[in-house]
Amino acid sequence: MILNSFLQQPKFKKNGDVKDVLAVALPMLLSMSFDTFMTFIDRLFLSKLGPCEMNAALGGGGTQIVMMNLFVGVLSYATALTAQRLGAKKEKDCSRVCVQSLYLSLFCIPLVIATIPFGYFLFEMQDLIPEQMEPQKLYFRILILGSGLMLVRNVLANFFSGIGEAKIVMKAAFVAMVVNIVANYFLIFGKGPFPALGVAGAAYGTLIGTFVSVVMLFVVYFSRRNRERFCTASDFRFHFEIMKELLKRGIPCGIEFFLNMFAFQSLLFLFHGLGAVSATAASVMFNWDMVAYVPLMGLEIASTSLVGRYVGAKQGAAAKRSTFSGLKLGWGYSLIIGILFIFMPGVLTDIFKPDVATATAESIAMFEAARPMSIFMLRIAIIYIFVEVLLVIYAGALRGAGDTVWVMFASAIMNWTVTGALFLAAYVFDAPAHHAWIAVVALYGTAPLFFWWRWRSGKWRRHVLEKT
Repeated sequence: MILNSFLQQPKFKKNGDVKDVLAVALPMLLSMSFDTFMTFIDRLFLSKLGPCEMNAALGGGGTQIVMMNLFVGVLSYATALTAQRLGAKKEKDCSRVCVQSLYLSLFCIPLVIATIPFGYFLFEMQDLIPEQMEPQKLYFRILILGSGLMLVRNVLANFFSGIGEAKIVMKAAFVAMVVNIVANYFLIFGKGPFPALGVAGAAYGTLIGTFVSVVMLFVVYFSRRNRERFCTASDFRFHFEIMKELLKRGIPCGIEFFLNMFAFQSLLFLFHGLGAVSATAASVMFNWDMVAYVPLMGLEIASTSLVGRYVGAKQGAAAKRSTFSGLKLGWGYSLIIGILFIFMPGVLTDIFKPDVATATAESIAMFEAARPMSIFMLRIAIIYIFVEVLLVIYAGALRGAGDTVWVMFASAIMNWTVTGALFLAAYVFDAPAHHAWIAVVALYGTAPLFFWWRWRSGKWRRHVLEKT
């Protein structure tokens, strides 16, 4: 019945149709795909050294994202604020939102760096083997110390997403990916005049690529076109009202982002705590899960941007149309990923097989033991690949409409309930990792329906749209 209500929608020929959404979503989807591929290559290169290096990058990199996500989430609401002001034809305020976000990001840098001891504490709680513990700490520390680059990049990406110029973000992400891959090749394996840095080389390559993308985004931000349209070079004042609105609406987003990513990382910690073989199987599965999920975040950002723009312009019907259009695009993408997960899980797993020329016999044996578990987990993951489209689209739409507090609570409850299910299955009932994964997928698969219900209820329209 729910599916029928989705499919019985009219064909759209107005604002919010598929072409409208695709114009914003495709560049963002490609941008997120480039970022995903950059991280994927990091772990792929490291997997050739051994599973422990790959696991260290997944554990350390994920923890770094957890520590940043509170601040990234707060800053992310600048996309909706910018889009709302663009829709209300207050173009000068778009750059003012960006400037306030930039000031806030600079304030957040030392706070992120201060989380290093807490990250180490989380690693110690997992009781990891030494071969994973030390490189995981090193990878995490390097990325945290370079977190300022990532925060500033997010600020600029939010501005361009909000004004509907996501192609610029896409181009910067593509260049960052290329630079990162080249740097990783030389720094991880020690090619040319560079020493073999292993895990540290992967972290440095990420920061080098991020720096290049930040420079590109700043150049476009201060271009003549943007100076004339948005006054990007003429107003660097502190605007209390904009900062107040950014914090009021953004803090729930930040808490949501932090709790969600912390729940996901806790999920990974629980798998890693089951032993090196389970950790390797989970790492392979989550690497491909990232490929499936992260590009959908481009659709989520597009949903936030378009709904925010139509809310600012008081076009409620267009906001609803853009949401359904996003669903259709998301399901089309997920169909492709689903086919790969069902018919090629062995091929996908073997991509991470250690190189016999560089890896130890123990590393190769560890991978072979984890391989059947990884294949099983990939096939099970197909169940939630389709339903998570509902989650990203409706969560993005609700944020764009300003319904951030509800999204924060709903997302936190959903993700921590899933993490609790894994703990019960694996640590209380002693289910093997790949069987415990079934409980995670089954529970996660039902949660996005609550986001659909919230959107269908229309509460976002009564409480936000009429006040805009």
